[in-house]
Amino acid sequence: MSNSVEAIDLAPFIDQALLDPASTDEQLKACCAAAERYGFPAVCVYPMHVRAAAEYLSGKPSQVCAVIGFPTGAATAAVKLYEAQEAVEHGATELDVVINQSWLKQGDVEQLHRELAEICEATGQPVKAILEMSRLTPPELQMAVDVCLDAGVQFLKTSTGWFGGTTVEQVRQLKQLSKGRAGIKASGGIRTAALAIQLVEAGATRLGTSRGPELMRQLEDLGA
Repeated sequence: MSNSVEAIDLAPFIDQALLDPASTDEQLKACCAAAERYGFPAVCVYPMHVRAAAEYLSGKPSQVCAVIGFPTGAATAAVKLYEAQEAVEHGATELDVVINQSWLKQGDVEQLHRELAEICEATGQPVKAILEMSRLTPPELQMAVDVCLDAGVQFLKTSTGWFGGTTVEQVRQLKQLSKGRAGIKASGGIRTAALAIQLVEAGATRLGTSRGPELMRQLEDLGA
């Protein structure tokens, strides 16, 4: 373990996620309580939980982030736009939007751009585009980054976590391709404080994980 473990407070980076489709109201309360306790910037939930999460966190620093088109991104553009707008109406102030991988694979940048740009413009809230990097070739990743940034996306997110976990190399790739024009959210399989710190050191500005409190306890055990 490097000395950097003691130099990084992970709390300001963590989006505490509750993305089990069978999650309950009690689990949502616990998720929000953890965000409040540790000072996480956001909780990340399905749209059905946004209103309740916003009520739990009313007046608190932690924001409510809604996933849109999760986990496939394959809903129609109109459905994803409505989902995003409704989430914002219910209290979401950040949106994690799964991009349409089919359009990307086919090189249909016009439709991909239009969908993301409409969500950015209609909601006026920060959008994190979920790229699902493990399924993209280098040219497709470059195309995705260019389209997302041109559409007004503010963060590039490595993955949903449903098709493999994030890696340090993926974060480095996004940092290189984005050239500082967007935040980078690493998400999927972040189970240890050591990996979380490596991701931050590589350039991640947010970490999506359901294990936020566990990571903080690991830091405490290490004397951070």
